[in-house]
Amino acid sequence: MRRLTVLRHAKSSWDAPGLDDFDRPLNDRGWKSARRMGRELKARGLRFDYVLASSAVRVRETLEGLSEEYDLSAPIRFEQAIYLAATQTLVSLVRDLPEEVQAPLFVGHNPGLERLLVELTHDDDEGLRDRIAGKYPTGALAVVEFPAAKWGDVSPGSGEIVELILPRELD
Repeated sequence: MRRLTVLRHAKSSWDAPGLDDFDRPLNDRGWKSARRMGRELKARGLRFDYVLASSAVRVRETLEGLSEEYDLSAPIRFEQAIYLAATQTLVSLVRDLPEEVQAPLFVGHNPGLERLLVELTHDDDEGLRDRIAGKYPTGALAVVEFPAAKWGDVSPGSGEIVELILPRELD
């Protein structure tokens, strides 16, 4: 059994229209949401042994905000390829996770993360997949379980979303 947690970056700022998209920081609401998600992860006892994250500024700041309230002591690998990645690129990154990794946190952007979750999961009794299939909001977190013995065995439709945390439901 493999367990992957997927986090979309928190709300970013559009205050500097000329700023390159990659360099956009979080806005105040995004910082608040990242800290709130950190408190929620701590309260739920979720633990990660590896973080694979986009190198974009808003993802880095999301992790900083999360870390203000949560002990994110896992090694972090910032990966440029996550930014604006196609679904197959993201699937490949999941399949290429080191085999010793048991509880990774994958942090990035939409529409990629939404498409990744839809690609890798099947419908579930709780309707969690349906809730994110049309919109995976900023700051949302999904926990997916796969029956695979190795990350390389993860296949489309094989996973199930077993936990979904949406920032608007935490306030």
